[in-house]
Amino acid sequence: MAESATPLYTSEKGSDETGAGTEDQPFLTLLRVSVRGYYSPESKSVSLQAMREAGKEPFPKFYTDSKQEGERWEEVSQSQVKKMKKVWVREGYKQDKAEQRLKDDAEKRQKNLEEAKQIVLTQDSSLPAPKRIKIRDTVDHRDQRVRISGWVHNIRQQSKSLFFIVLRDGTGFLQCLFHDKLCQTYEALTLAPESTITVYGVLKTLPEGKTAPGGHELVADYWEMVGAAPAGGVENVVTEHSHIDQQLDNRHLMLRGETLSKIFRARSIITQCFRDHYFSRGYVEVTPPTLVKTQLYLETVIPALGDVFCITSSYRAEVSRTRRHVAELVTARPTYIPSRLNAAIFYIFCM
Repeated sequence: MAESATPLYTSEKGSDETGAGTEDQPFLTLLRVSVRGYYSPESKSVSLQAMREAGKEPFPKFYTDSKQEGERWEEVSQSQVKKMKKVWVREGYKQDKAEQRLKDDAEKRQKNLEEAKQIVLTQDSSLPAPKRIKIRDTVDHRDQRVRISGWVHNIRQQSKSLFFIVLRDGTGFLQCLFHDKLCQTYEALTLAPESTITVYGVLKTLPEGKTAPGGHELVADYWEMVGAAPAGGVENVVTEHSHIDQQLDNRHLMLRGETLSKIFRARSIITQCFRDHYFSRGYVEVTPPTLVKTQLYLETVIPALGDVFCITSSYRAEVSRTRRHVAELVTARPTYIPSRLNAAIFYIFCM
């Protein structure tokens, strides 16, 4: 052991995160090893963090809390240092193996990527020309060769030569089956969620017992990358379990989820129902400025347009003490002036 090396200090009042191994900032004792070889709070101990800090042999002197009254520190016995050294050596072996494994995996992946760059996909000219469709129209094109573009919603890799992709194009979701060379190109190995791709293939009905969106899948025979996305996808940034503030800061990503997209679709349908109702009765839709009182604005255009309505945003400026308070809401407001009381009653009943 080197006498000239700076000694390291450990204490039950120290910290491995902020400690420096000095008398004023000692390390925390992480592992207690008694003379008998079992864990004991009463036994003298040495911090494994202190050995990590030393890094290599010869180790400096280790000091820990003294059990003698009036003394602050005492040197850790050689037997305790020896036992901790065994733990430190085993830890070093594990770390070396882990680093070597990571290095081997990185080299293997790099080799696979270089080999994958040599694989080039080409369309089979003997196949029928594909028809470009949206996912919402897939039911009417089963057993036909189609071409669909969209975003990769998620990827499920079954093997080196088989994986499934759920494609999203804003009108729905579609499971796509990739096999053989389609899975082995450089673009396939680096494909990440939210990438934009175009897939060619035949829509096949799923066999009984299998499930997928729409009850069918696209068996791909060719695909091409339109725009690659960073690795990790949306879940690396925000998830449904993230804090509400983080979700709101990344609202554009949260909207790509199934739940919020369904809410927007429901809102669109409801809004369309209101419009159909008023249009079927001869109303004219008006779009008043949002900073004026909507009802007064509608009353001013009745002499020119007759029965009118508007679907617009309204705001409330009350103090909010809860997240459930709605500061902005959408209102559907009709304006109609009946010629007599019976007509007004009938109008209210119809609404």
